[in-house]
Amino acid sequence: MSAPRAKPDWVDAFLDQLAAQRKLSAHTVAAYGRDLRELHELSGETAWTELDQHAIRRYTAKLHARGLDPRSIARKLSSWRGFFDWLSRHASLAANPVQGVRPPKRAKTLPKALSVDDAVQLVATPARTAAAAREPAELCNHAMFELLYSSGLRVSELTGLDVRFHKAEDGQPASSGWLEAENAEVVVTGKGGKMRRVPVGHAALAALTAWLAVRPAASDGSAALFLNERGRRVSPRVVQLRLARHAQATGAPVHVHPHMLRHSFASHVLQSSGDLRAVQDMLGHASITSTQVYTALDFQHLAQVYDKAHPRAKIK
Repeated sequence: MSAPRAKPDWVDAFLDQLAAQRKLSAHTVAAYGRDLRELHELSGETAWTELDQHAIRRYTAKLHARGLDPRSIARKLSSWRGFFDWLSRHASLAANPVQGVRPPKRAKTLPKALSVDDAVQLVATPARTAAAAREPAELCNHAMFELLYSSGLRVSELTGLDVRFHKAEDGQPASSGWLEAENAEVVVTGKGGKMRRVPVGHAALAALTAWLAVRPAASDGSAALFLNERGRRVSPRVVQLRLARHAQATGAPVHVHPHMLRHSFASHVLQSSGDLRAVQDMLGHASITSTQVYTALDFQHLAQVYDKAHPRAKIK
């Protein structure tokens, strides 16, 4: 086994291997290089083969103390770990010093939800002019936005909906989701191919009825419920752009995306009912742990009400 070379030489050889053998992109190789140069600076004159787990833990703590995001630290540790795995095949290492070193825990961020008033105003507000509000595109938008908030759908579930259930035929796949207006429900296929039924509120049903009255035949012959300007199934990206434009036009206080309406749905239903299991079923979460995050939003809401209303809540 060859004697260890100077630090930069090992790094250069490792980066060459990433580019030539693993065929990683120039951008990815450059990111590895930056991470390893930072490790070089942190470790000073200590040889690569002399670094141990305690040293890596110290460097990780230094990066965290500098305010580096835990996600970025995790990426650096991954780069360092890959480098020492490679180095173990070219030099004598007692063990990979990065193995077992974990990044700092990321702070859990709560999902962003609109207030009840802001959510209702957003989905209920029509286009700026009465004429525009009756245009098919605006009726389609109104139906999509109402349904997102009414039923807490993922945007992929929304765009996968058909007007009705149909079996596979004429080259068209079977429905993965569809509207059952007579039952005031939609059937959707969520993550893991799990199907579920979700109630649809009266406002959303009315918006859907108005859209279906003017919905043209799909240009691709599909039964897609929501169509774009070319008469094809609308894409998640189009829904995102349309919702963002609508939110801006109606004066929403924040940037709005489809998943924010899903968060708002979950938060508002939980505030009103307190039924965590029902919210879990409607969202299609496999584990109730995923749904429990909304209890924190509910607590925030209750805390705000308390701070505003209770005579002894405010510090004089």
